[in-house]
Amino acid sequence: MGNSSVSEFLLLAFADTRELQLLHFGLFLGIYLAALLGNGLILTAVACDHRLHTPMYFFLLNLAILDLGCISTTLPKAMANILWDTTAISYEGCAAQVFFLVFLVGCYLLAVMAYDRFIAICNPLLYPVIMSRRFCVLLVCMSYFMSCVNATIQTLFIFHLSFCNSIIDHFFCDVPPILKLSCSDTYITDLVHFTCATVLIISTILLILISYICIGVTIYKLKSAKGRCKAFSTCASHLTVVAIFYGTGSFMYLRPSSKYSMEYDKIISVFYTLAIPMLNPVIYSLRNKEVKEALRRTVTSLYCSLQDFPFINPC
Repeated sequence: MGNSSVSEFLLLAFADTRELQLLHFGLFLGIYLAALLGNGLILTAVACDHRLHTPMYFFLLNLAILDLGCISTTLPKAMANILWDTTAISYEGCAAQVFFLVFLVGCYLLAVMAYDRFIAICNPLLYPVIMSRRFCVLLVCMSYFMSCVNATIQTLFIFHLSFCNSIIDHFFCDVPPILKLSCSDTYITDLVHFTCATVLIISTILLILISYICIGVTIYKLKSAKGRCKAFSTCASHLTVVAIFYGTGSFMYLRPSSKYSMEYDKIISVFYTLAIPMLNPVIYSLRNKEVKEALRRTVTSLYCSLQDFPFINPC
């Protein structure tokens, strides 16, 4: 850490009045419970249903883990501050939020998922050989490793700065508003942050684009309309998640800190840190028949298991 005299930061709430703060608490609680339920059901369905023990759903399981981690990094602290009518977060806690938020961003995993769809559609006969269990685990471990390196570099550079102000105009510790508080020269840190974000987003977008260009060419060559529809349906959910994630992420981070707008970007950050982890399970379950069936079986099994309790017999 740097030689900052700041021992804690103050996170500003969305509203000044207590009534609006409690309203935001209820909204945040609803979003958090919905994300926990949706991603928890995805985790349970993929882990317990042997029909989903395939590379595609193995990656989906890891995406659900990242979503749960991302929303759990920011939201519980924000809700606790609202509930106890405080704004404080420790210096170390703020650094931990930045690290885990950057680490849990699923760019590399989304690129891996695009590669998986590329192999499945463009090389279906070799798919079981190429996407072996060992190779899938290796791809996921590599994505986690690259994310960890990115998070470590950015956190070290950001919290090596000196801070003269402790008031963060945000409900969690995000990179751009923290850089605004520094009283030291942030040119190198800005450059490192912008470079890391650019390399991360551009490299993964290129891999996703190349994968889907090849997928599009393969789908175009299919003579059967039913085959085209089936091939496209396997990619629709992932494409939707990619479009939402990269649209908001690029708007937030592919800019120098001087162009940062507190009011607009606070709303965007709510969307990509809270709404996306809540929406991802919905997107995948609505567009995927296998996931819907697995979720139905999981919910039915959990519901009927209540009959083991002496005073509850739903089935």
